[in-house]
This record gives sequence, C-alpha cells and structure tokens, in this order.
Amino acid sequence: MSLLGLVLTIFVGSMLAALVSRFGRLHAAWLSGVVVVVALIQLLFLMTPVIDGETTIERWSWIPTVGLDLVFRLDGLGMLFALLILGIGLLIVIYARYYLSERDCMGRFYAYLMLFMGAMLGIVLSENIIQLLIFWEMTSLSSFLLISYWQERSDARNGARMALAITGAGGLAMFGGFVLLGEMVGSYELSVILDSGELIRNHPQYLTVLILILLGAFTKSAQFPFHFWLPNAMAAPTPVSAYLHSATMVKAGVFLLARFFPALSNTPEWSWLVGGAGLITLLVGAIVALFKHDLKGLLAYSTISHLGLITLLFGIGTPLAAVAGVFHIINHAIFKASLFMAAGIIDHEAGSRDMRQLNGLWKYMPHTALLAMVAAGAMAGVPLLNGFLSKEMFFAEAVSAATYLQLGWILPALVTLSGIFAFAYSIRFIHDVFFNGEPIGLPKTPHEPPRWMKVPVEMLVALCLLVGILPTLTVEPLLRIAAGGVLQAPLPYFDLAIWHGLSPALLMSLIALIGGLLVYSLRYPLFRLHDRFEPYVQASKVFDALLRALHALAAAITRHTDIGSLQRMLAWFVFSALVLGISGFAAGDGILRGPRTTLPLDGVSLVAAAGVIAAALATVLLHRRRLLSLIVMGAVGLIVALIFVKFSAPDLALTQLSVEVVTIVLLLLALYYLPQRQLPESGLWRRARDGLLALAAGGGAALLSWAVLTRPFTSISDYFLDNSVSGGGGTNVVNVILVDFRGFDTLGEITVLALAALGIYAMLEHLSLSGPTVDRRGRPWDRDVHPAIMGSLTRILLPMALLVSLFILLRGHNLPGGGFIAGLVTAVALITQYLANGVRWTQARLPANMHPVIGVGLLLATLTGLGSWWFGYPFLTSTFSHMHWPIVGEFELASAMLFDLGVYLTVVGATLLILIFIGMLHSGDDTEHKPAGESA
Repeated sequence: MSLLGLVLTIFVGSMLAALVSRFGRLHAAWLSGVVVVVALIQLLFLMTPVIDGETTIERWSWIPTVGLDLVFRLDGLGMLFALLILGIGLLIVIYARYYLSERDCMGRFYAYLMLFMGAMLGIVLSENIIQLLIFWEMTSLSSFLLISYWQERSDARNGARMALAITGAGGLAMFGGFVLLGEMVGSYELSVILDSGELIRNHPQYLTVLILILLGAFTKSAQFPFHFWLPNAMAAPTPVSAYLHSATMVKAGVFLLARFFPALSNTPEWSWLVGGAGLITLLVGAIVALFKHDLKGLLAYSTISHLGLITLLFGIGTPLAAVAGVFHIINHAIFKASLFMAAGIIDHEAGSRDMRQLNGLWKYMPHTALLAMVAAGAMAGVPLLNGFLSKEMFFAEAVSAATYLQLGWILPALVTLSGIFAFAYSIRFIHDVFFNGEPIGLPKTPHEPPRWMKVPVEMLVALCLLVGILPTLTVEPLLRIAAGGVLQAPLPYFDLAIWHGLSPALLMSLIALIGGLLVYSLRYPLFRLHDRFEPYVQASKVFDALLRALHALAAAITRHTDIGSLQRMLAWFVFSALVLGISGFAAGDGILRGPRTTLPLDGVSLVAAAGVIAAALATVLLHRRRLLSLIVMGAVGLIVALIFVKFSAPDLALTQLSVEVVTIVLLLLALYYLPQRQLPESGLWRRARDGLLALAAGGGAALLSWAVLTRPFTSISDYFLDNSVSGGGGTNVVNVILVDFRGFDTLGEITVLALAALGIYAMLEHLSLSGPTVDRRGRPWDRDVHPAIMGSLTRILLPMALLVSLFILLRGHNLPGGGFIAGLVTAVALITQYLANGVRWTQARLPANMHPVIGVGLLLATLTGLGSWWFGYPFLTSTFSHMHWPIVGEFELASAMLFDLGVYLTVVGATLLILIFIGMLHSGDDTEHKPAGESA
C-alpha cells in the first residue's frame, strides 16, 4: 500500500470508466464504485500510523538532479479530507447511477468524476507544494469538464468558463506565492515550511506571499469578491454539485487555509485578510440565499456562507477557532451533500427546482421530505443535529475573538445576523417545498425515487443525527486527529457536549432562531425589495464587463499586429531579435573575439563551407522553381551531415541523413499539389528590405557564434563520458543521454511528435485534392505512375532495409544508431513502397492506420520509466546486465532498449501517418485536372 498507489488507483479508474462504457452504459458506474471501494480499503490500511499520531512521508524519486521528486504526505488533515473525498465520492457514484438519464453518457461522466476525485486526492496528500499546485490546476480543468457536462446548454458552458477563469487566475497567483515561499524557506516541502513559521512571518515578503496564496484559496472557495462563480456552476448535474460543494472543489480553498495555518497565521495581516473576507462572505451568502427561488441556487449561496464561516474561524487565528473550523468542515460536508442529493431527487421526480412551484411535496414524497428536513435542520443548527455543535463553537469563538481583538459587540452581532438568515433560508427550504399548499404547474406528478437513489441521502442524514446526539463517540476521535494535523501542536481543550449551560453562544442561537422565524414571516416584502435592487448588485455582471473589455483589447491588438502579411510579421520578428541582440552585446564588454584559439582551417572544411553557402544561395535564388530549389536544398542537408562526420558525430550524421530523406519525400508529396513555378509576390523595395534583414540576421548569428566559440567554457560532456558505461551501461554516449540521462526530454519529444502526427491526420482525414495531369506547357504527365522496375526493386530492398533498421536499433546503445534513427530508416523503407507501388497496393499489405503503433510506442516508453519507480529508482533510470547466450556469446541486456523500442515505434508510426495521408490525398485516378502551372 502506498499513497502514490492510492492516487493512481483513482486515475486509472478514470481511464477504465471511459473504456468499459462501450460494453454497456452501467458498466462505468459499477467499475467506478469498485475502484473507489478499493481506494478506501487502501486508505484504511494507510491510516494506522496517522491514528497513532505519526505523519507518513512517502518519496518517489523522479528527477533528482534538479531536486524534483514526487512526495506524498498523510497526516490528520490529509486523512480527514481523503476520507471525505472517497467516502462522499462513493455515495455520489451510487447516486449518479440513478440520477443520469439514458441520454447522458455514463462513461464520460464517470471518467470526469474520477479524474476530479484523483486530482483532489493529489491536493490533500501532497507534501511538495509545486506538486500540490499541479493537482490544484487539475481540479480546475476537471471541474470545467464536469460543470460543462451538458455541453448543449449555454448556461453550462458559460458557468464552466467562468469557474475556470476565476479559479485559474487564482491558481496562477498562488503559483507565484508558492515560488516565493519556497525560496523564502529554502524548500518546497511542507514539513520544512510548517516548521518555519517564525521565519516566514518575519520575512519582508511575508505580506506578498500571504496575498498571493490567499488569492488562490479565496477564488477556489468562492470567497468575496470571487463568490459569484459558484452559483453559475449550478448548471452542472446535481451529483457534480453535491460533490463539489460538500467535500471537494470549494473545500480545497479552506483546506489550503488549514494546511498553511501554522506557517502563515498569528499575524494581524492574516486576521484582517482571512477573517475579513470570511465575515463578508458569511453575510453575503446567508442574505442572498434567502432570495433564491431555485433550490440549487439557495444551496449554492448557503455553501458560500458556510465557507465564509469556516474561513472566518481560521481568520480568528486561535487554536480553538481552528479546531472549530475543522469540525464545521466535517459537518458541512455531511449535511450539504445530503441536501444537494435531496434537491436532485426533487428535481428528478418533480421536474422542477423552483420553490414557487414546489409546494406540498410532503404528501407525494414523505420519505425524501423527512430526509431533507433533517439535513436542513442540521444546516440551520437545530439542537441534536451535527450542525448545532459546530455552530455553537463558532458563536463561542466569535465572542472570544471580539474580546481579544477589541471589537466589542460588532463581531457577535454580525455572526448572529448571519445565523438569523441561515435559519430563515433553512425554514424556507423546508416549508416552501414540502408544505405551503399544493404544487403549482409542475411538469410531472411528484413521487418517490428508486430505492437506491435515497440510500446515500439516508446514510448522510443518519450521520447528521449520530454526530449531533453522540459526538464524543462518533466524530471526536477523527476531529482530534485532523485538528492535530492542522495545528502541528498540542490541541487546546474543547468539549463536544450537547449542553454547555447558559452562555453567550446559546443566547446568540436563540436570537438566530427567533430572528430567522421573523425574517421568514416577512419574506414576501423582502422579496419585492430584493427584486428592485438585484440588477444593480450582481457581481457576475462586473465579471462579464471585464471579460468583454479584455476581448475588445485582444481584438484591437490583433487588428493592429495581425495584418495578414506573413512577410511583414516575420520582418518585425527578425528586426526585434536583432535589436535585442545588439542591445545585449552593447550592455556587455563590447569585445567580440575572446582569448580562446580556434581550430586551423583546412581545405576540406573550406570547400564544405563554400558548398553550403553556394547551395543556400541557390535555394534562395531559385526558390520559385520549386523542384530545383528542393534538390539544391537537399545538398545543404548532405553537406551538414558531412560536417557532423568530420567532427566525430556519427549519430547526428545518421539522424541528419534520415531526416533529410523523410523531409525531401514530404516536400515532394506536397509539391505535387502546388504550381511548378511561383510568380513574384513582392516588389523591389520589399525584396531589398528582406535581403538586408536576412544579411543582418545571418551576420549577427555568425558573430554571436564567433564570440561564443572564442571564449573559454566549461563543458558537461566530461560527466557523460565518465558515467556513460557505469551509469547507463552503454558506450554510445549520445544514445545513453537520450534514453537515460535525458530520457524525460526524449519522452516529451516523441510525445510532441505523436501529437503533431495526430494533428496532421485530423486535418487531412477527410481532405481530397486533385493533382495535375499536364505541366504548365500542356504536355501530359507520364501515366506510368508506378514503374514496374522501381516497384520490383523496392520490394527486394524492403527486407534488406528493415534488417539494417533492426541492426541500427539493437546496436544503438553501444555504437552509432538508436531508436530514432532506426525508426526513420524503417519509415523511409515503408514509404518507398507507397511511392513505388501505389497506395492501394501497399495498403493491401500494410494498413495505413498507424495509431496503434504510436500508442504502443508511447506506452512502452512510459512504462519503462514507471518500471524504474517500481524498483525504487528515479523515473526512466535504466539498468543493465550481461548474459551469456549459446552461439551468440556474451550479450548485454539494458532496460533502455525497451525505451528505445518505444521511441522506434513512435517515430515509425508518426512518420508514416504523416507521409501516408499526404500521399493518399490523391489516389491516382485518371480525371483531368488543371495544368501544373496554374494554382487553384
């Protein structure tokens, strides 16, 4: 059992959910449920040390040379949130199976849900704050997919875009805060940061770090003034709303406050910023919730209010307030998940969420009504329910904070006011929906939902009762463990007894109860007053106006820069590069040539240089005669390959030759659809300008190269030369660098190559072009497009070329070669069959679908890296051994060969996919087309 395995279990479940849905729409639900249960079992085994008061740190080496590791942490706080994420997540999985209609894609929904669940687990279990940030952004992206699940609805698309914009911007600010925080303490790991509270609080950049991190937390947890995105996210399916509002998305922000509480709190800046934002959000959310006629809208604003309550508790800054904040996180997750699921049942079975229509549902669905009423009572803080206990702790802490912060009666009065409105909107949820007459104009007759759709609600409502009646037996042990993880210090004394005697907190509760009933009784005049002023106080309108202004600014910039002339844009680009280069040189010592001596010039090198210059000039001068310029350009590539040979770089020479052949073939295929000659497109002045810029850029690059090469430098090549055999098991240093020392770079490069091939495939898949049949003088092209001699020779050469390719692949670890070169050789050998024998002939023997080849190559290369982790080594670290085989003798086996095989397959698949589909644009029919000298 490992924390990494726990997170990966959910991510793998996300991929499997999308796959198994092909076999039946309910398979994804069953598989997701099984995966979450497996993850919960793993968590239970991992919890044992945490229950005993320990903190588990698990480190997986990734790129140790730059200090980048995967580090996971399980303490009391992480354990609490992991239990909420997986426990409530399992109930959501069950509930969603019955909520989604037959029109909804189960596989896509559960894939998104599990992706989001895994990202949330990554947040709460991360020890490295940069790793935490990556998972943080994953929650923003996956929540965007969940909120916009019903893509055909404009409100879903708009809500998703708004959520992504707000939380993404906050995440960007938080990234800056994390970087500064890590540099401040000299580490990006929480264990060091949480022990460096004094250093952080006394640092000159403390306020900057605090503001940047709080921006991330406030945007994610919908704190004022960023609260408006959360109600707009109600366009998501109700299971998504229930999950995001109770245990995950919006709780990520308060989790961050709890996680950094020991390091950032206990300052006036913390108290005013965190406490102030929490108090305003508490009041705004509670007041606005009363006036929402949509059930989910009311619950959304109540969530905002309760998040403000939790934020205010952490802002107060005392240890006991932090304990109360953790306690309300637990209680809010329980009753809010049940309330959202109850609202979803009402919408599902009554066809509406409008409380002006939903009246008297007690008569039609009494079981659901009872469950919803108990959950709403917990939200209102009714005695003997869990919400009452944390609400009383909150009121008590507000009184204490008012005393030591010298706020007098202001803070207790304001939190009591929030309690009044909380009780009022909870009463409205109960009375307006389940009583208050008969339903008005509902689309269908309300009735109870399927049995298993109510089971998750029943379990959560039972917890509301158990925690409210028996807090010391049910929630207190978990609360102590979680609060210890927050404070990283001994816990203050607290008592979860139901009755604490007469106290200011009890008096505030009574005032909230009576005041809530009074406000509810006056709701209709208040509704009319609200409707009059609502259009002037909508924060989302400010966001929309800012977004429109941003789009207008972007359009204006584009209008003045993107003028439709590629030449002019390139001219400005080259000119800017020249200006920057000259300014950089002028800011230095101004000396061009350094003290280092250069190599003597020999005749062969001089001839090669002259050949490159002549071929380059010929390419420029003959560029309108496309075929001729292509041939001359190939000479440039050939001479460059010879230069690599001269300087003892055979791998680069082989790569250059292979790439040159593929490039020439690619350009030949493209030229087939273009005119043989191009008419002049620019005047004399423009050509003179471009020539001067080209000369300046080329001369500048030459001078820069001269300045660099004539100055002493320290090369890292000695390290690779010394460690190639001992560390990578290969004498070909270039290949060892590619597959071991810099294997992660190579993995990224082949991934980019695969994406480029798939992008070209997507553009060409349904495209059909007509090639020319006569040249520009009207002479017909040779109809013998596939000469028999050429076809016969290529079939004979194919096995020889494949054998050479295999030889280059196998020897690459110790001699010049490798997967990239071998892949290009194989691709050239196979594409030659298409050129010589035709598309139809070759397709009958070699399928054009190269997607599986690319996929297998990437998967093999990735699994090689993961295999290193399995044995406790950094990602993509290779190992090797020598074996003695009969006849063959001693033979080296290296894990890097598997990685090289993955590179080989990816290169073959991507190259063939590009070349084949360009060649297939014209299938060789006999239809007459335009002369080659004319363009379409």
